[in-house]
Amino acid sequence: MNPRLAERVHTRLADIHARGLTRTLQPPHGIDLSSNDYLGLANHPRITRAFVDAVEREGVGSTGSRLLRGHRASFAAVEDRFARFKDTPRALYFSSGYLANLGVISTFAERDDLVVSDERNHASLIDGIRLSSARREIVPHNDVAAVRRAVEAAPAAAEKFVVVESLFSMDGDEAPLADLAAVCKKTGAHLIVDEAHAVGVYGARGSGLVEQHGIAEEVFLSINTAGKALGVAGAFVCGPAPAIDYLVQRARPFIFSTAPPPVLAAALEASLDIIQDEPQRRMLLLERAARLRGRLLASAVPVVSGTSHIVPVVIGENGAAVAVADALQADGFDVRAIRPPTVAAGTARLRLSVNVNLTDAAIERFVTSLVLAIDRCSAVSL
Repeated sequence: MNPRLAERVHTRLADIHARGLTRTLQPPHGIDLSSNDYLGLANHPRITRAFVDAVEREGVGSTGSRLLRGHRASFAAVEDRFARFKDTPRALYFSSGYLANLGVISTFAERDDLVVSDERNHASLIDGIRLSSARREIVPHNDVAAVRRAVEAAPAAAEKFVVVESLFSMDGDEAPLADLAAVCKKTGAHLIVDEAHAVGVYGARGSGLVEQHGIAEEVFLSINTAGKALGVAGAFVCGPAPAIDYLVQRARPFIFSTAPPPVLAAALEASLDIIQDEPQRRMLLLERAARLRGRLLASAVPVVSGTSHIVPVVIGENGAAVAVADALQADGFDVRAIRPPTVAAGTARLRLSVNVNLTDAAIERFVTSLVLAIDRCSAVSL
């Protein structure tokens, strides 16, 4: 780096540190309360066996983009299966949820169009909107009336897109999907739903909150991350056949990315088998989440209201959130502090992420440790 750039980098790193926003890379350690492996599938023997067997058949690398030599019959097969799982005509597999969201929004929304986005949408959705060059309207969280007003005020010639997470990743609350679907149906807007934290968990088949609310026919496209509850990697975009064909032709993150390792297709098939064969995992997950919430509330820990497996404990100040997380890590719990810009200023938090392997004993010990950590942090602050 030349001296001018070096000074800029140094200044901005110093500012990040001064505001208590320094991030570090830490491998997993202790009892998992931070990952998105909700159903405990990342190390499931059926999935790891399928992966190993596929390595022997397919090798490791895909060798190119899907449009060159990177496509495999196994990708087409798992896309067909996932489309049936989501009750949609087609699905397209991307190498990550981030790229899928970039691809969907930047491909369909054009300069004179309108994208209405919830203020708490994930960064990948926000970046996709920016890349699209469409006009964007950021609406208050879960405010259906604001969505309706924004859509109704758009020029008649503009295509209108409403973009939302079905289960918000930092707050753990649900979007009012049925109401949003009704608004879109009435106004001709297109509903795009990011099911990253809901797929695998909700619905009779486990395909997500779109299924649970019975609105599959009203959703234009859904994005379904496979690296969370499904325990593998990548993401499926699901929707009508012409839309999927259009993504293959126009979505730059799909066209210009090397295809995922083909062994992932076999792992995903095994993951879908388990979700189909073991619905009790979904029920156990929500039971564990309810138990943790109940114990926290009984201990007067400030928990954001909700029923999902994402349980936010808002601490407030950045340094305090880090201090509480550090204390919990020292006590054997893998909990990470979430700070701006991931969440709004003044709402730094512990994002407790429940998984099916979390035992009742671990929950009891964790709540005791958390209460002590918060008390110690409050005493130091005073």
